[in-house]
Amino acid sequence: MNKLLSLLTLALVPCFTGCATTALPPKAHPASARWENLIAPDLSNADFPKGIWYVEDGALTASKDEVIWSRKDYENFVVDLEFKTAPNANSGVVIYASDQKNWIPNSIEIQILDDWGDKWAKVPATWKCAGLFGRLAPTKSVVKKPGEWNRMTIWAKGQLLYVMLNGELVTQCDMRKWTEPKKNPDGSDIPAWLSKPMAALPTKGKIGLQGKHGGAQIYFRNVKINQLD
Repeated sequence: MNKLLSLLTLALVPCFTGCATTALPPKAHPASARWENLIAPDLSNADFPKGIWYVEDGALTASKDEVIWSRKDYENFVVDLEFKTAPNANSGVVIYASDQKNWIPNSIEIQILDDWGDKWAKVPATWKCAGLFGRLAPTKSVVKKPGEWNRMTIWAKGQLLYVMLNGELVTQCDMRKWTEPKKNPDGSDIPAWLSKPMAALPTKGKIGLQGKHGGAQIYFRNVKINQLD
């Protein structure tokens, strides 16, 4: 009997440590320590311009506004990561990218922004941290001040997207509602460079991290990914 219980325990362990749940909307950040690295520590599983992205004091950062991309395409996944901004930083996590060279209209960007910075005080609400850039504002701003580490988790299940920042679920989206190229469902304007309706975008593609956009440094660490059931 003890041997049987031991075998059952071993069989269950991977699901508790490595499997992402399909219970949505999520209620907490996942236990992601044993998940696959989206970006390997030596950057060996990523595509990026040489000399731009590098590791500094254990954190991934960039010297220019260039994206570092996963080599694999992903669909139905959870990305869990930590990020730290410099003052006035502007960056993002790019998902569902079907065109790496022309990624802006062919992907969805989960915004990372120093909401505390004076530079961004008057930008539209859809530019705020943890929203879907240009398309959906977060329900509240919970990003920490520059120099402090934040935790962000992104659930992507087909056309359903969820973003949790620092323990709070601040963004929930059904892409099917975004059928117009110029207006969001609430009537707010979509930036002209996001020229494709979100409802028409594929739900499989590369995942990327945006570099030093806005003239301020951005740092990432513990960037993990797991497939959803």
